[in-house]
Amino acid sequence: MSLSFPDIFSDSNLLCSEDTSGIISGESSELSSSDIDLSPPTLSSSEEEESIAGFIENERNFVPGFDYLSRLQSPSLDASARKESVEWILKVQAYYSLQPLTAYLSVNYMDRFLNSRRHLPQTNGWQLQLLSVACLSLAAKMEEPMVPSLLDLQVEGPKYIFEPKTIRRMELLVLGVLDWRLRSITPFSFLGFFSCKFDSTGIFNGFLISRATQIILSNVQEASFLAYWPSCIAVAALLCAANEIPNWSLVKPEHAESWCEGLRKEKIIGCYQLMQELVIDNNKRKFPKVLPQLRVATQYPMRSSVSSSSSSSTSFSLSYKRRRINRHCLWLDGDKENQ
Repeated sequence: MSLSFPDIFSDSNLLCSEDTSGIISGESSELSSSDIDLSPPTLSSSEEEESIAGFIENERNFVPGFDYLSRLQSPSLDASARKESVEWILKVQAYYSLQPLTAYLSVNYMDRFLNSRRHLPQTNGWQLQLLSVACLSLAAKMEEPMVPSLLDLQVEGPKYIFEPKTIRRMELLVLGVLDWRLRSITPFSFLGFFSCKFDSTGIFNGFLISRATQIILSNVQEASFLAYWPSCIAVAALLCAANEIPNWSLVKPEHAESWCEGLRKEKIIGCYQLMQELVIDNNKRKFPKVLPQLRVATQYPMRSSVSSSSSSSTSFSLSYKRRRINRHCLWLDGDKENQ
């Protein structure tokens, strides 16, 4: 028997068949805070190793292909183009005190997008800068509790200033190319687990994770690390961090292969040697202090919008710097020549 529209939307069909005896009798069925377990679930060592092994198995899906590095190193391309884009991302990350993971994800999105294009940009022009802004915006939305506006995000001396609608169109293009897979597996996914392999007592775990995070972030602009997967980079960074602890027995790179299924000794040694060389060079410079994955729910120190006077000054500066970009020249077809 079919129901007419009045029957379908009658009161009896819209009401839920709930037990109202407790409401009528005045009894409360609410749970007290003592009845709810708010502690995070704990995993056994075998479950944790199985989880990390799953990360290692799937990490290949969140990195550019191996041919991407050889294309970047092609003589026909400007080797500094990617490096300058990454340097700008790191400057903005330091300016707003964004999470280290936010900066790393930005670079990851950018590399994965470029890997999908048949022709890489020859120089660091407006196309690559627009891509950098869009990737940083997407990463910030993934990791930050408070995200600067699209105009405020374009600080630290960019060559071009893009309108928010242009950046949003580029964000959609990046999301489509990445198949909306933004929750990437990164070296930070492994630091907690591998640091316990270095120090089972937990005394140095905080230092190891913090220093390894700084090492990873300071070397993210080096294209040579694209030859190594995130798990390998995490182990190498922890090895370099462990070297800085005085009077502590050093873990050899070849021993790390036994920590989890999927790790390869040759890759770990190669990545560790490369990172050691760069760490020695980087120690001669000064880098901003990096706190790993620290989330503070406070307002960003946006110097461009602290007061009304500084805001109006910023608006004037942005309008002065703004370049008109032909909206038909968006990077919609990777096979077209630069317009």
